[in-house]
Amino acid sequence: MRYDTIIIGAGLSGLAAGIRLAMFDKKVCIVEKHSVIGGLNSFYVRKNRVFDVGLHAMTNFTPKGVRSSPLGKLLKQLRFSHDDFRLCQQDMSEIHFPENSLRFTNDFEFMRQEVAEQFPDQIDGFNKLVEKILSFDELNLDDADRLLSRPVLESYISDPVLIDMLFCPLMYYGNAREGDMDFYQFVIMFKSIFVEGFSKPQGGMPYILNLLADKFKHLGGELKMGNGVKTINAKQGTVDSVTLANEEELATAAVLSSMGYVETLNCCQPKLAEAGVCETGQVSFMESLFVVDREPRDLGYDKSIVFFSIHPRFDYKVPGDLIDISSGVLCCSNNFQYPQPLEEGLIRLTNLAHFGKWDSLPRKDYIAAKKECRTQALEALFTFFPDFRDNVVFLDSFTPKTIKKYTGHINGAVYGSPQKIKNGKTPVKNLYICGTDQGFLGIIGATLSGISMANLHILQ
Repeated sequence: MRYDTIIIGAGLSGLAAGIRLAMFDKKVCIVEKHSVIGGLNSFYVRKNRVFDVGLHAMTNFTPKGVRSSPLGKLLKQLRFSHDDFRLCQQDMSEIHFPENSLRFTNDFEFMRQEVAEQFPDQIDGFNKLVEKILSFDELNLDDADRLLSRPVLESYISDPVLIDMLFCPLMYYGNAREGDMDFYQFVIMFKSIFVEGFSKPQGGMPYILNLLADKFKHLGGELKMGNGVKTINAKQGTVDSVTLANEEELATAAVLSSMGYVETLNCCQPKLAEAGVCETGQVSFMESLFVVDREPRDLGYDKSIVFFSIHPRFDYKVPGDLIDISSGVLCCSNNFQYPQPLEEGLIRLTNLAHFGKWDSLPRKDYIAAKKECRTQALEALFTFFPDFRDNVVFLDSFTPKTIKKYTGHINGAVYGSPQKIKNGKTPVKNLYICGTDQGFLGIIGATLSGISMANLHILQ
């Protein structure tokens, strides 16, 4: 059998691309090396508890009936209703620095008022920046004019603390570049987090992923699990087949890969010269999950998500040690507007981490280091938040090494390479990429990436 398209990876972008192609009667096969769908946004089970891996929250929330938003476009393209996603909005989130805090909800005017109150001398510049952001076409696939964000922000805002506070959530939730962001990515994340906002689906990522997978299979798509791609066979600059880990060879007219740009080129046979000159991602994280014996708000944690820095200035870079405890993200899953309360309290803590240092540890030292780093991160957090350690009934942590194992991303780089390929093209004419390294960010962005690349390269 010869497929019209083979999609590598059963994450959000791969599943969305598969649905889109199957809608138009394409013969599509998604191949996934793991036994569980989801990729960067998968889930796992410990002690009969299901934990989302990547999902703190879905960005880009817009109400039912808003068709022009990224969420509205996604629903239309995949033929889902707003109700199908069962989204529950955040209560309130916060950016917390030593001398300032900015709260925000899914009503952007609330955040605008917060900026006016906390930084009264900056509000005019902030409003002008917002005007530029709202008029900017961040989804243009032309790579010709790339801007970095920091000089743009500095042309509107003179207070470096406000600039850092705006960067903090956007970088933690979608930035592969140390110290700055491509401006189009800043715009994507600003709109998705501040202008639109956060929600979580009832049932978490297992619900969303199964919704997508079921639709793909219902449309006639084929899903091969637990059998990843060994080689992408590209003769004379054109893919004609892929070879799986079990040596099965699948013939295809095109390949759409969500495994990452460099990772995709590294799979090509014969080897591509371009694979050795690509910039690889370095930014990764350690995350700890704490199941607590009561609602987080009863322990003094009343925000949905808190992006924090314990220093006056925020520095987003690969740390010199195993983790950087000076900043992070605190997520309280219970503080979303679910129709019924969750069964248990859950607090998640995320910090920047160094893949190389984690990867070099012997097994016995690795386990001890996880415990020590978790303790250090908590002690830093408890300098300005209440201590909840006596209320923990279960905990777990994962590191950049875990991320690499389950995603295949070089260096455990959650957001892939800093150099995005917006048009999805590779040196091989019928091999394309979608997902993280294509450059549409966040959970909704990743899903739209799969849709957009399928539309652009396969359906046109």
